[in-house]
Amino acid sequence: MPNAIRLYVRYVEKASYRVGRFAMYLIFLLMGILLYSSISKTFFVPSLWTLEMAQFTMVAYYILGGPYAMQLDEHVRMDLLYANWSPKTKAAVDAFTVLFLIFYLGMVLYGGWGSTEYALKYGERSYSAWAPYMAPLKILICLGVLLMLLQTIAVFFKDIATVLDKEISVTGDAA
Repeated sequence: MPNAIRLYVRYVEKASYRVGRFAMYLIFLLMGILLYSSISKTFFVPSLWTLEMAQFTMVAYYILGGPYAMQLDEHVRMDLLYANWSPKTKAAVDAFTVLFLIFYLGMVLYGGWGSTEYALKYGERSYSAWAPYMAPLKILICLGVLLMLLQTIAVFFKDIATVLDKEISVTGDAA
């Protein structure tokens, strides 16, 4: 495979690894928010921000962890036939089907970008009592979808390399 593709895969996988490892720790932030919420509801005055902040943290956990899960090949798939195929057949089928994912992620990014522009331009707020600004969350979602798109393209390149018997290996761990 050309050196540019190898470099692309290496750098995208480094970014996915680092962002994914960071996202893993967001579950502890989520647990802290929910613990604070239950303590404040039981013993004090309930907080307005805890439910929505927990939802935002879960969105960040999910969106930022997706590329890392894809990099590790830990996403959910239907293994009825797939599990019995050879690695080359799996790579060929994956290289074809990933094109649909690339298209889908491109459309999500396009729509997300428009929504983020709107949130920034008009100072969009949530329709809750807390009413936080929505732009930071929408920016985070766009960045997560962009990283997922980049990781999907890297997986596509790796699948093509497998089909052509020209493996792309990332030296050492992805960090």
